[in-house]
Amino acid sequence: MKSLAFVVLLCLGCGLMTSSFVHKPPHMWSKLILTHHWPSTFCSMEHCHSKFDYWTLHGLWPDKGQECNSSLHFNETLIQDLLPEMQKWWPDLKIPESSRFWKYEWQKHGTCAAKAESLNSQHKYFGKALELYHKLDLDGVMKKCNIVPSETYYTEGKVQILGQIEICFNSDFQLDDCEHSETDTVNFNVKGAGFSVCDHATPVYYPPLKGKLLV
Repeated sequence: MKSLAFVVLLCLGCGLMTSSFVHKPPHMWSKLILTHHWPSTFCSMEHCHSKFDYWTLHGLWPDKGQECNSSLHFNETLIQDLLPEMQKWWPDLKIPESSRFWKYEWQKHGTCAAKAESLNSQHKYFGKALELYHKLDLDGVMKKCNIVPSETYYTEGKVQILGQIEICFNSDFQLDDCEHSETDTVNFNVKGAGFSVCDHATPVYYPPLKGKLLV
């Protein structure tokens, strides 16, 4: 990836407002949002214990519609060859050995992505998400830019905690502008936990995995 210009950072805010979900008609999407989780932040919210010290996949989200086709049931046997990669790069951070997170992402977002022929099966959807994830190499790009987790970067004062990064693509899987409008369908809340677009005026804390200092 040449630039992070199209990235949207989402933080666990301190007094920041979260975006509301706005329903749109479930017609064809025009943008895909490849969403990354920072496990340390997620587990601080969800009370889990993550072993992952790299950005994991959260999902590949079309910008229009949710749960678009209830007849497209999740079937793990259709993605057997992808499972080793998914377990490593797209884990359920709360229950890593479970497939429930993939089922949820397929039903909520994959069935809408499937409106495009290029993503009209579970294998195409999950495979493309993994392909884009590896192509972008978010961890590598951030390290090259010297953006790394640290316990000591901010020691006091009001900060927001980096928890999610979104990178956007058009329908041809080329990088696209990630700017959100008031009618976007993306919901920044994780079970009401409080993710919102980072406030540029507030320092951002990028926490390391608990017990592992990465400076």
